[in-house]
Amino acid sequence: MQSSTGRPPATRTGRPRSAAADTAILAATREALVELGWSGLTLGDVASRAGVAKTTLYRRWAGKNELVVDAVAELFDALELPDRGSLAADIEDVVLQLAVLLSRPEARCGLMAVVAESTLDEALRERIRTSIVQRQKRLVHTGRVRAQRRGELPPDPDPAEAARTVDLTFDMVAGAVLHRTLVSGRPADEEWVHDLTRVLLTGLTTPGPTP
Repeated sequence: MQSSTGRPPATRTGRPRSAAADTAILAATREALVELGWSGLTLGDVASRAGVAKTTLYRRWAGKNELVVDAVAELFDALELPDRGSLAADIEDVVLQLAVLLSRPEARCGLMAVVAESTLDEALRERIRTSIVQRQKRLVHTGRVRAQRRGELPPDPDPAEAARTVDLTFDMVAGAVLHRTLVSGRPADEEWVHDLTRVLLTGLTTPGPTP
């Protein structure tokens, strides 16, 4: 259908989503988690802290579960895998980044809160898998491809087997760092990260360095 001017009528579009508002809301969510914990956090308080209307927040997130997971996921999305010249150096770099991230109160409180809540909430657990776990497996995939190009790892003849290896590698590294920092409460310092990388790459049967 055309207007009287001969031009198609203008298409109405929704108001574009503001990246600045998203950033403010996610930052306010992490701040509230540290101060109030999961049970004390409300969407109204987050909106007030972020300086936005509650309707702005509700247009973006259906509820607290989705909001908190996205606030935590944004922190993990900042992890990078710089090329340090070898697979071992690449692993040590990103593991140290993860350890530093988990030392931050907003990352530690946020992650522990959503994991605890997800024990009885399958939908929340799935959102954690898709928004945090699956997205961060990109680091393992990048590291493997880079190491294969260097000749440090053999090529993957079977895509399904390669995917299983990526999953297992991620579980081993992330699980070790999370246990070390959040459960044991001990530092994942350079010495520990070096030893973790050695065991990951060479296995338990290879002797460690002589004291």
